[in-house]
Amino acid sequence: MRTRQHSTTRSTARSAATSPPPAGRGRPERGRVSDTVGTEVPDRDRPQRSDDRQGIGARLALFYRQVVAELRKVVWPTRRELITYTWVVLVFVTVVATIVAVLDLIFAKGVLWVFGGS
Repeated sequence: MRTRQHSTTRSTARSAATSPPPAGRGRPERGRVSDTVGTEVPDRDRPQRSDDRQGIGARLALFYRQVVAELRKVVWPTRRELITYTWVVLVFVTVVATIVAVLDLIFAKGVLWVFGGS
């Protein structure tokens, strides 16, 4: 069983870490060490959370302004469209309720017939 010399392995690891990434699919080869491993982000580069410094009233006001802004983007139906959609919903609900009622009646009669009710 042969063992490797550590100096050769270290120089290979250093050259692999400093060489540019391979051309191709944009992914480094398996087992490669990235240049950014172990680096820390300084505190000054991290974004500060602005909502930590605002009070509850300011956050609620911001939320309300955003809701109003989104509602202005909505395409509201015309009166005629609203009436049409209302009728479509009412007819659909009536049809489904009728189907459920008929099926309920059929199953109730079937259960009474199977179990011998009067």
